Amino acid sequence: MVIWIASGNRENWEVVKKHNIWGVPKRSKGLHSRVKVGDTILIYARSETHAKEVFPSVIFGEYKVTELFEDSTPLFTAPPQMGDELFPFRFRLKPVKIFKEPVEIKPLIPELGFVTNKTMWSGHFRQAMREIPEEDYRKIVK
Repeated sequence: MVIWIASGNRENWEVVKKHNIWGVPKRSKGLHSRVKVGDTILIYARSETHAKEVFPSVIFGEYKVTELFEDSTPLFTAPPQMGDELFPFRFRLKPVKIFKEPVEIKPLIPELGFVTNKTMWSGHFRQAMREIPEEDYRKIVK
Protein backbone atom coordinates (compact mmCIF):
# COMPACT_ATOMS: atom_id res chain seq x y z
CA MET A 1 0.00 0.00 0.00
CA VAL A 2 1.28 3.44 -0.96
CA ILE A 3 0.19 6.57 0.90
CA TRP A 4 -0.34 9.81 -1.00
CA ILE A 5 -1.12 13.41 -0.10
CA ALA A 6 -3.40 14.96 -2.70
CA SER A 7 -3.05 18.73 -2.75
CA GLY A 8 -5.84 21.07 -3.74
CA ASN A 9 -8.16 23.82 -2.62
CA ARG A 10 -11.24 23.86 -0.42
CA GLU A 11 -13.62 23.94 -3.39
CA ASN A 12 -12.17 20.67 -4.65
CA TRP A 13 -12.40 19.18 -1.15
CA GLU A 14 -16.17 19.75 -1.44
CA VAL A 15 -16.10 17.82 -4.75
CA VAL A 16 -14.28 14.93 -3.06
CA LYS A 17 -16.82 14.84 -0.20
CA LYS A 18 -19.79 14.93 -2.57
CA HIS A 19 -18.58 12.62 -5.36
CA ASN A 20 -15.77 10.52 -3.79
CA ILE A 21 -13.54 11.40 -6.75
CA TRP A 22 -10.10 13.01 -6.94
CA GLY A 23 -8.50 14.21 -10.18
CA VAL A 24 -5.04 15.20 -11.34
CA PRO A 25 -4.12 17.39 -14.34
CA LYS A 26 -3.19 16.18 -17.82
CA ARG A 27 0.48 16.82 -17.11
CA SER A 28 0.27 14.28 -14.24
CA LYS A 29 -0.64 11.27 -16.39
CA GLY A 30 2.52 9.43 -15.25
CA LEU A 31 1.60 10.00 -11.62
CA HIS A 32 -1.90 8.67 -12.27
CA SER A 33 -0.46 5.42 -13.59
CA ARG A 34 1.64 4.95 -10.41
CA VAL A 35 -1.39 4.98 -8.12
CA LYS A 36 -2.99 1.57 -7.48
CA VAL A 37 -6.33 0.37 -6.20
CA GLY A 38 -6.00 0.06 -2.43
CA ASP A 39 -3.61 2.99 -2.04
CA THR A 40 -4.41 5.58 0.62
CA ILE A 41 -4.96 9.25 -0.24
CA LEU A 42 -4.98 12.03 2.34
CA ILE A 43 -6.81 15.10 1.04
CA TYR A 44 -4.87 18.30 1.73
CA ALA A 45 -6.01 21.89 1.17
CA ARG A 46 -3.58 24.78 1.01
CA SER A 47 -3.95 27.86 3.18
CA GLU A 48 -6.56 30.25 1.77
CA THR A 49 -7.94 33.66 2.66
CA HIS A 50 -11.65 34.39 2.22
CA ALA A 51 -13.16 37.73 3.25
CA LYS A 52 -10.13 38.52 5.44
CA GLU A 53 -10.40 35.16 7.22
CA VAL A 54 -7.32 32.95 6.89
CA PHE A 55 -7.91 29.21 6.68
CA PRO A 56 -4.78 27.15 7.48
CA SER A 57 -3.31 24.31 5.45
CA VAL A 58 -5.05 21.12 6.58
CA ILE A 59 -5.71 17.46 5.90
CA PHE A 60 -9.47 16.90 5.66
CA GLY A 61 -9.72 13.15 5.39
CA GLU A 62 -8.39 9.75 4.44
CA TYR A 63 -9.61 7.72 1.46
CA LYS A 64 -8.83 4.43 -0.29
CA VAL A 65 -8.52 4.30 -4.07
CA THR A 66 -11.11 1.92 -5.54
CA GLU A 67 -10.77 2.69 -9.26
CA LEU A 68 -8.62 4.68 -11.72
CA PHE A 69 -10.29 6.21 -14.76
CA GLU A 70 -10.19 9.08 -17.23
CA ASP A 71 -13.04 11.57 -17.56
CA SER A 72 -13.08 15.15 -18.88
CA THR A 73 -16.45 16.10 -17.43
CA PRO A 74 -16.01 19.44 -15.62
CA LEU A 75 -16.02 18.74 -11.89
CA PHE A 76 -13.06 20.47 -10.26
CA THR A 77 -12.04 24.11 -9.87
CA ALA A 78 -8.60 24.84 -11.30
CA PRO A 79 -6.41 27.53 -9.76
CA PRO A 80 -6.14 30.63 -12.01
CA GLN A 81 -2.65 29.72 -13.26
CA MET A 82 -3.97 26.41 -14.64
CA GLY A 83 -6.61 27.95 -16.91
CA ASP A 84 -9.36 25.55 -17.95
CA GLU A 85 -7.66 22.36 -16.65
CA LEU A 86 -10.26 19.60 -16.13
CA PHE A 87 -8.16 17.18 -14.05
CA PRO A 88 -9.11 14.25 -16.31
CA PHE A 89 -7.02 11.54 -14.64
CA ARG A 90 -9.26 10.52 -11.79
CA PHE A 91 -9.56 8.18 -8.85
CA ARG A 92 -12.76 6.84 -7.38
CA LEU A 93 -12.42 6.93 -3.62
CA LYS A 94 -13.91 5.22 -0.60
CA PRO A 95 -13.91 7.32 2.58
CA VAL A 96 -11.93 5.80 5.44
CA LYS A 97 -12.11 8.72 7.86
CA ILE A 98 -13.25 12.31 7.51
CA PHE A 99 -11.61 14.22 10.32
CA LYS A 100 -14.12 15.98 12.58
CA GLU A 101 -11.47 18.65 13.05
CA PRO A 102 -9.16 18.93 10.02
CA VAL A 103 -5.53 18.20 10.85
CA GLU A 104 -3.49 21.40 10.62
CA ILE A 105 -0.19 20.67 8.86
CA LYS A 106 2.05 23.55 9.96
CA PRO A 107 2.49 22.31 13.58
CA LEU A 108 3.51 18.87 12.24
CA ILE A 109 6.20 20.13 9.83
CA PRO A 110 9.12 19.62 12.27
CA GLU A 111 8.12 15.94 12.64
CA LEU A 112 7.44 15.06 8.99
CA GLY A 113 10.35 13.32 7.31
CA PHE A 114 9.26 13.96 3.73
CA VAL A 115 9.41 17.72 4.38
CA THR A 116 13.13 18.29 4.04
CA ASN A 117 13.02 22.10 3.93
CA LYS A 118 11.31 23.05 7.18
CA THR A 119 11.30 26.81 6.45
CA MET A 120 9.93 26.61 2.90
CA TRP A 121 7.75 23.61 3.70
CA SER A 122 4.76 24.54 1.53
CA GLY A 123 6.75 23.63 -1.60
CA HIS A 124 6.48 19.98 -0.54
CA PHE A 125 2.71 20.23 -0.97
CA ARG A 126 2.52 22.02 -4.33
CA GLN A 127 2.30 19.02 -6.64
CA ALA A 128 -0.99 17.31 -7.41
CA MET A 129 -0.07 14.25 -5.36
CA ARG A 130 2.97 13.18 -3.42
CA GLU A 131 3.92 9.83 -1.94
CA ILE A 132 4.73 9.98 1.77
CA PRO A 133 6.32 7.48 4.16
CA GLU A 134 4.10 5.41 6.45
CA GLU A 135 5.77 6.98 9.49
CA ASP A 136 4.62 10.45 8.35
CA TYR A 137 1.14 9.10 7.64
CA ARG A 138 0.90 7.82 11.23
CA LYS A 139 1.96 11.24 12.58
CA ILE A 140 -0.70 13.00 10.51
CA VAL A 141 -3.64 10.72 11.33
CA LYS A 142 -2.96 10.33 15.06
